[in-house]
Amino acid sequence: MPSEKELLQKELKAINWKEVDEYPSFKDCDKLGNKSQRQQCFFEYLAQLIQEKLSIDTLSILYPELDTIEVKVTIFPNAKMKFEPQFPKDSVAYDTIKIDSILNARLVDFPKVNPAIKRGIPVKTQFILPVIIKVE
Repeated sequence: MPSEKELLQKELKAINWKEVDEYPSFKDCDKLGNKSQRQQCFFEYLAQLIQEKLSIDTLSILYPELDTIEVKVTIFPNAKMKFEPQFPKDSVAYDTIKIDSILNARLVDFPKVNPAIKRGIPVKTQFILPVIIKVE
């Protein structure tokens, strides 16, 4: 099974980052010198926050076979964040509405996020973040 870092790296390579001048960021990551370090910091921190918020939950109890959940994250220019779980097309095994509502209930109260910037203007970004639910 690929590690969370490997999944994250693969996912980040698939995103067209050429479209933005500055990636979304958390204040703690802004201190870092270069763009790729700030990007890395942002994604690792976000994945960790989501994992912590979901680890206190019933997801792993309700769906013991679910070890990783792909979450589509949208960061709007006004810094609002939206989370949508992504499932395989044939995932009748999961109550997607229930999982969605668990995500929406849990994924709140994040530290302020700075939206991505393109030519000095905040822009909307979207990406898929693999979040490991099962932590052995």
